[in-house]
Amino acid sequence: MTVIVSVKINDGVVMAADSAGTMASGQVYAHANKITNLYEGLPIGAMSTGAGGIGSESVETLLKDLRRRFAGMDPAHPDWRLDPTAYTLGEVAQRLRAFVFEKVLACGEDTPLQIRVCGYSTGRPLAEVWEVSFAGGACSAPRCIMGEESFGILWDGQYEALNRLILGTGFEIRAALTRHGVPAHQVPTLQENLVKDLYATLSVPAMPIQDAIDLARFLVETTIGFVRFAVFLPKSVGGAVQIAVITKHEGFRWVQQRNLYHP
Repeated sequence: MTVIVSVKINDGVVMAADSAGTMASGQVYAHANKITNLYEGLPIGAMSTGAGGIGSESVETLLKDLRRRFAGMDPAHPDWRLDPTAYTLGEVAQRLRAFVFEKVLACGEDTPLQIRVCGYSTGRPLAEVWEVSFAGGACSAPRCIMGEESFGILWDGQYEALNRLILGTGFEIRAALTRHGVPAHQVPTLQENLVKDLYATLSVPAMPIQDAIDLARFLVETTIGFVRFAVFLPKSVGGAVQIAVITKHEGFRWVQQRNLYHP
């Protein structure tokens, strides 16, 4: 597991993640890289949660292999080259799905994995966020989870801390309502109404990009701290916080990146 957070405002989208990587064996490592620029020089990034690897390869390495294809550097797949002057983020997500799903099928294992693609289509004024999900040996079509005209915070991986902080309810809300006498058929509606009443608005579309960066960092750090002390949660979130920002004019830029191989 892990935690990934995206904060989308008018000026761009911030991507943030922890560094804990969970392998199929259950081993958790503290130095995984969850965020990747999918084409150097273009405003396109991806971040992952779930399995830290597919077969014997890390998700980080696989996404960098895909970056080589997008850049036209893979002689075996010249048709995968991405045209910087004519691409859409939806097409990027479709190609990512095809590339990663081929690896999932080849390894023959159930690999629960979600990859979030953030950035700009060619010539577009506002960013988008797409999601590709792998589970049970299957992968549905990529879906746009935040279009150009949508703004706000999205989180994935270890939900509990941010569900409580932003939505005002945790995983056990339905069971708790039932225990306290709410009829089962009324629970979903009551839960929905509670979220509407308790939702904490932490971002607005016009906020400065630096404040969006600070917010994303706060949300990841809050999750790391919550998981550390919550006795009922597995310790699968932690390590250094990684942050990247994608804007229309500056493109993909690292804000906070773990130092590779630094003692």
